[in-house]
Formats: sequence, C-alpha cells, structure tokens
Amino acid sequence: MRFHTVSRGDTLYSIAWRYGRDFRQLAAINGIAPPYQIFPGQHLKLVGRALATTSLAAPKNTRKTPRRVSHTATKPRPKAVKSLTSSKPRKPASRVSSSGIRWQWPAHGKVISRFQAKNPLRKGVDIAGQKGESVLAAANGTVIYAGSALRGYGKLLIVKHNDEYLSAYAHNHKLLVREGSEVKAGQRIAELGSSGTDRNKLHFEIRRNGQPVDPLAYLP
Repeated sequence: MRFHTVSRGDTLYSIAWRYGRDFRQLAAINGIAPPYQIFPGQHLKLVGRALATTSLAAPKNTRKTPRRVSHTATKPRPKAVKSLTSSKPRKPASRVSSSGIRWQWPAHGKVISRFQAKNPLRKGVDIAGQKGESVLAAANGTVIYAGSALRGYGKLLIVKHNDEYLSAYAHNHKLLVREGSEVKAGQRIAELGSSGTDRNKLHFEIRRNGQPVDPLAYLP
C-alpha cells in the first residue's frame, strides 16, 4: 500500500504504527511540519522521498506531539494531562537499555505468545491475566495515543519514551490515562482485558524507529 486516507481519530503516530513506519519519516514524505496536524479525508503517502522543505523544523511555542484528527478546530491542549488514576508507580525489577531507557514488565503474568520477526501477527508478546488487573507503564514517557481506532488492537495505549522508542499496550478493558499524559515506569495506566481479542491478555510491543523489536531483549 502506498497511500492512507486519514479517518477521524487518526494521528500521525497511529498511522505510522499501523504501517510499521517512523512518524518522522511520514511527516517528511508528506511535508507535514510540527505539530503534525492531519485531517479526515487527507491522503498521506506511505513511501517516497522526503520533501525538500524547511517547514519541517519545529516552530517556536508549538506542541510537538501529533494531534488527533478532528472535524472542527480545537483549542491547543496543555503539555501534560494528569492521569485518571492516582495509583503511584510501582518499583519492580528493571533493565537499562543502551538508549538509557529503564524498562520493566508491563504486567504480572505468564507469557503466552512470543515475538517473531517475520510474523505480522507476533510483533510483540502476549501476557495472560485476569480482567481488571493492572497494566503498567514499561518505562517513563508520554502517552501519544489512547483509543481504539487501530484494528486488531482493541483499546490501545502508545507511549513515546524518546525519539527512537515507543511502546504499546493493547486489548485493555479500560484506559486510565489520556493522550498527553506524562507517565512513570510502573504506573498503572490501564486495566487488562479482552477488547479486540478472544481472551483476557495484554499484548505488549516495543518499536524502535517504527520497527517492531523483541520486547524480551529489553525487559528484565
């Protein structure tokens, strides 16, 4: 596929996630400057050369997180939104990657499906659990997507840890944080569930520059 037609609820991040692209690459290909606003019906190129434009440099005093599509203009969001839960971050075992990110497990349960590099259905790991159990942020970051617009993921959260790494938490029963929320490693961000799948489990992914990587190579 070479093009994507933007639907209501899409963000540049969610579109990049769907096609395994880096959001910066999509922005460059389509000449979209920060804060990466897109609109319903817009046709985005998924492949091609970056457009030769100086507008991709971040302007001053603007929000850098891609915004959710809306049919009407909205007021700028605050830089951070408080979590919907008052739960304090937990402090289980963690592992520091070469990028400096301190990773920890996003749920307490048995791994029932592992990552396979060439299998489009196994882009991460599945962790078994009971409905309502805690889903935890695997590392410090900012929530850049919270919704259910990505087919096959159910109620999904995507967290940006830095310009290189993102993580995703899928099939949740309930989301406890909003887009724009700053989260800490071990913070309860969702309730485990079965949205978009046939059993209660957490599907967890880590992506580096838009590409899925094996979470077990990063988790303690």
